[in-house]
Amino acid sequence: MTGELSPINKAKFVAAKRAADYVEDGMRVGLGTGSTAAWLVRCLGDQVRDGGLHFKGVPTSSRTADLARKVGIEVISLDEAKWLDLTIDGADEFDGDLNLIKGGGGALLQEKIVATASDQMVVIADIGKEVEHLGAFPLPIEVIPFGWQTTQALVEETLISMDVLGRKSSMRMNGERPFITDEGNYILDLSLQRIGNPRQLALVINQMPGVVENGLFIDICDAVVVGYGDGRVETRDINEGTVEQDRIDFIETDNLFKDLAE
Repeated sequence: MTGELSPINKAKFVAAKRAADYVEDGMRVGLGTGSTAAWLVRCLGDQVRDGGLHFKGVPTSSRTADLARKVGIEVISLDEAKWLDLTIDGADEFDGDLNLIKGGGGALLQEKIVATASDQMVVIADIGKEVEHLGAFPLPIEVIPFGWQTTQALVEETLISMDVLGRKSSMRMNGERPFITDEGNYILDLSLQRIGNPRQLALVINQMPGVVENGLFIDICDAVVVGYGDGRVETRDINEGTVEQDRIDFIETDNLFKDLAE
């Protein structure tokens, strides 16, 4: 089955497979949202079923919760867990300082809450997500529906004074209707092209009335596990200053590919 996977899906798989090794018995683990995080949930479910791994997962979206239950992971809420040992999640972009843009899947608010309530955050990504400067991927911001057009105008006006190349924003849509987050909010995607000062931008955006949260994750990620299409995987730990390289062989009989290879 893995032979049918594209190189990018192979890269996502090997990153997820390696990151699953961070999870130990008895842990409380935040489970991210998105295509790469889905590979992780499948890998962990495989270990729960076949390897006897016991841990509690705190999903960052209803989609992740549904998948986690499906593969046999015990799911609890963040309020039940109170604090997490580890969160593993994907990213839309990451730079050399392990600053991130997240929210392409629409779960940035829960993702940031869960990540900051963890002792450690590990990001899993294919090599295509690495950038020199954040901003090529549109920056999502979650806004409340009331007065969202006013909020959008305020954001665009504020961007004039920020160190960015683009200033356009658009409402994220789900067909002909606005995309609705798990919290009932809207998402504006900011086409900035390049963000010169991510920390400043994150602080300024979050001060605007109507903005709930932004998709810039600054000083939150501790390590990134990068996957390549040929099976290579690289783990970069910003706290330890280490880079480890490995290779993961594909097992074509893995049950976890059954749904995700489609």
